[in-house]
Amino acid sequence: MNEGREFSREVAMRRIRHGWLICGWLFLLGPVLVRAQVPVEGESSAADDPPLLPKAEQNAFFEKKIRPVLVTECYGCHAAGEGRRVKGGLALDTREGLLRGGDSGPIVEPGHPEESLLIKAISHQDASLAMPPKKRLPESVVADFTTWIREGAFDPRVSGIPSSERTAVDASQHWSFQPPRRGTSPAIQTPDWPQTAIDRYVLARLEERGLRPVADADWSTLLRRVTFDLTGLPPTTSELDSFLSAPSPSRFEEVVDRLLASPGFGEKWARHWLDVARYAESTGKTVNFNYPHAWRYRDYVIAAFQNDKPYDRFIIEQLAGDLLPYEDLQTRAEQIVATGFLAIGPKTLNERSGLKFELDLADEQIDVTGQAFLGITVACARCHDHKQDPIPQADYYAMAGIFRSTETCYGTVTFINARRTAPLLSLPPEAFPPTALARLGDSEKRQIEGRISDVRRRAEQAQDPTQRFLISGQISLLQARLDAYESDGYPKLLAMGVRDKPAGRDRRRGGGAFGFAGFTGDGTRTIADSPLYERGESDQPSARPIRRGTIHLPGMPGLQIPANTSGRLQLAQWIASRENPLTARVFVNRLWYQLFGRGLVPTPDDFGQAGLPPSHPELLDHLALQFMDDGWKVKSLVRSIVLSRVYRLGSQVDSRGMELDPDNTLLWRNSPRRLAAEQVRDAILEISGQLSRKPPVGSPVALAGEGPSIPRRPGVDGAGGAINDPTNSHRSIYLPIVRDNLPEVLALFDAADPSLISSDRPQTTVASQGLFLLNNTLVIRAADLLTRRLVEWPTTDERITQAYLLCYSRAPSLAEIDRARTFLEASRQQRETNGQASRSDDREDWSAFCQALLASAEFLYRL
Repeated sequence: MNEGREFSREVAMRRIRHGWLICGWLFLLGPVLVRAQVPVEGESSAADDPPLLPKAEQNAFFEKKIRPVLVTECYGCHAAGEGRRVKGGLALDTREGLLRGGDSGPIVEPGHPEESLLIKAISHQDASLAMPPKKRLPESVVADFTTWIREGAFDPRVSGIPSSERTAVDASQHWSFQPPRRGTSPAIQTPDWPQTAIDRYVLARLEERGLRPVADADWSTLLRRVTFDLTGLPPTTSELDSFLSAPSPSRFEEVVDRLLASPGFGEKWARHWLDVARYAESTGKTVNFNYPHAWRYRDYVIAAFQNDKPYDRFIIEQLAGDLLPYEDLQTRAEQIVATGFLAIGPKTLNERSGLKFELDLADEQIDVTGQAFLGITVACARCHDHKQDPIPQADYYAMAGIFRSTETCYGTVTFINARRTAPLLSLPPEAFPPTALARLGDSEKRQIEGRISDVRRRAEQAQDPTQRFLISGQISLLQARLDAYESDGYPKLLAMGVRDKPAGRDRRRGGGAFGFAGFTGDGTRTIADSPLYERGESDQPSARPIRRGTIHLPGMPGLQIPANTSGRLQLAQWIASRENPLTARVFVNRLWYQLFGRGLVPTPDDFGQAGLPPSHPELLDHLALQFMDDGWKVKSLVRSIVLSRVYRLGSQVDSRGMELDPDNTLLWRNSPRRLAAEQVRDAILEISGQLSRKPPVGSPVALAGEGPSIPRRPGVDGAGGAINDPTNSHRSIYLPIVRDNLPEVLALFDAADPSLISSDRPQTTVASQGLFLLNNTLVIRAADLLTRRLVEWPTTDERITQAYLLCYSRAPSLAEIDRARTFLEASRQQRETNGQASRSDDREDWSAFCQALLASAEFLYRL
C-alpha cells in the first residue's frame, strides 16, 4: 500500500516537472510527423463537439435503440398510419414528422439534446410534457435518446406509410443480390507495375481517372505495417534487423508466412470478428448481469482464426454447431461453444412480459445474423416491410420462427429486477484440459453455505417486505456460486449457447452427456412457427403463423425445414452456400477494410440499397470467388492481399491524387490510420517488456461469478472485487469486456460498443487521449521500464537509436538525434534547477524522453 502511494506521489511530481518538456518535444516532432496526421476517412478531430459516429454505426444505433422505443411507446398515439389523426399534431413514424414536430413546435434539435423537447418529455422534467404520460421510461432509454440527438439525430426512415408494395422493388436490379461474376483481366497502360491480379484491377481504375500510384513504402515502414495488420503488435528489433539484412528477394513473402503462422494472428483477427459478433461478458441494459462463461466463445473465435477454420464452416458452427454430427468429444464441445454467438448479445433481464422478452431476443439474433453474415438489416422489417430492401415483414417473422424455436442458454439467475433467467449448457469433461480456474476448497464451500444461512436468517427477521426481498436476492447469487462447482470442488464445464426446443409435445429436456445444466426456464415452449406481429407489438399477432424460413434472394431456393427442428441448420447452410450472393462478398469486404482502413464497399454492415456501392465491383467479385475457390480459407485471402503491390504503397501525399481523389477511394496510396485501441495498449506493453504472450485461462468476469456488473461503479463486479485490473499484462483481447464498463484505454481509443454490431469503428482525435498518454500510470510505468532497456546501451546516441527502433521500427535521422539530445539536456537542466542535479542517475530524463515517444503521432499511427 505504501509503495503504491509513493509511486503515485512520484508520478504526480514528474508530471509537473516534465509535462512542458514532453509537450515541447511533441511540438518539435510536428513537421516530422505531418505525414501521419493527414486527415483519414472517417476520422474526427473536433476539439469541442463530440465526434459523429460513422453512418453505419448511426444506423445500427437507431435501429437497435431508438426505433423500437418509438414503435412500442409512441406509435399508438403519434403514428399517421393509414390517414389517422395523430395526437398533438405530432407524427413520429417518419423522419419528416419527427423533425417537424407538433403543436408545441419542433421536439428535436439535432446536436443539442438539452434544448430538445423530446428529452424533456421522456425524462418527465416537465409534467405538462411528460410522455408517455402514465410511466417514465428507464434511465437507459433516456440516455440512448440523449446520445442519439447529440450525435445528430440520424434517422434513416423515409416518408410514407409502410406498405407491402415496398417489397415489389426488383431485387435483381441491386448489385449485391446478384451472384459474383468472373470478369476478364482489365486492360492497363502500365503492364510492368502490377504484381498480382489485385494490382491490375486497382491500376485500371486509377488510369481511368488519370492517376498514378505513389512509390512503394520503404522496408521498415512496410514491416511495421504488416506486423501490426497481421498480429496487432509491432515488430521486434531483432525481426527488423533480420528483415532489413536479408538478401532474399522473397523476404517479404517469408515474413508474411511467419506472421500468418504466429499466435498473434488469431488473437488480432479474432478481435475484428468479436466486434461484429457484439461480444461482451455482461447483459448490459438496466440490469447488467455478468456472463461468467462468455470467454469460451472468445477463445473459440481465436482458435478458429489461428487454425484457419474455413469460413463457411465457421458460419455453420456459430448458428447451428449443436446440430452438427461430430467425431469426438473435443469437436462436440467446440461446436456447442460456437453457438455462444447467438447467446452473448445484450438482454433486458427486467422485462416483465415473457413474450416480449422472447420476441426481443429473437429480434437481436435476427439482427446479428443478418448483418454479421449477410450485411443486410433484416431486423428493420420487424414492425413493417423494410423501407429500402425487398424484405417483407413476413420474411422477418419466418426467421423469427427459427429463433423462437431455439432455446437460448445465457446463464443468469434470479436476482433483484432480473426476471428473465436461463440455463447453461454442459460440456463433456473429457474435451478440455484441467482448468486453471480456482478449485473450491472445503473451507470456502462451508463459508458460502454459512453465508447463505446467515442471509436467509436475516431475510426472515426483516420486518419490511422490501428489505426482506432485497436481502433474499443475495441467496440466488451465493447458491449459483456453489452450483458452478462439482462435488469434488472443481469447476463445472459450462458454456453459453443454444439448442432446439422440444418438438411438438415432447418437452423432455436434453439429458444425456450434453443436456442442460441447472434449471430450464419455463420449459413450456416447443418448436413452432411464429405469427406476424402488427407494428411489432406483442399484443397484435396475426391469426395464422408464418412458416419458418428466411429472406428471399434471387436465384436462392427457400428453406425446407423439417417439422421437428428449429431450422437453424438449414438457415446456416443457406447462408454459407456458394450460391448466396452476399456471404463471401461481405466477409471479403470486411477483411479489406481491416487492411486498408476502408472497405471496397464503404458501408460494411449494409450491402442493401441504403448502403453505398463498391468502388471496385470487379475486384470485389474477383476476391469473393477466389475466397470460395480456395476453400473459404481466411489466411489465403489475407496472404494474397498483403502480397499485392497495392498493399505495399507508401502513404506519402501526391498533389494530383489529393485533388482528384482526396478520400483515396481509388487506392493511389496507402492511407495512414491510427492504431486500434487494443494495439495502442498492446504495443505499449510489448515495447516496455511487460506483455505476456501466454493466453490466460478464463476471464476476470468468470472469477467474479454470477451477479450484476454494477456499471456505474467502474472496475467493480457483483462480489466487490476488481474486474479491470490495471496490472493485467495479457493482450487486450483477453481484457474483460463488460457492457457500459470498458477498460479506460479501450474506451478512450474508440473500441467498439459491444452492444452494437460493428465492422467500422469510429476513429476520433480528442484531448482526453493525449491526457491519457501524458498522465496515465500505464504509460508512465511503461516509459520507466523502456528506460531500463535503453540504459543497457553505453552511449547516448545508441540509446536514442534503440528507442526509435523499438517505438517506430526505424532508425532516427541525425536531426532527430540532435533534437533528442536537446530534450535530454533540457531535462537535466530542469533537475539542476530543482536541486536534483547531484543525482548521478539520469533515468528520469530518459523516462520522460520515452514517454514523449509513446505519446507521439508516429507511435500511434500505422503508416
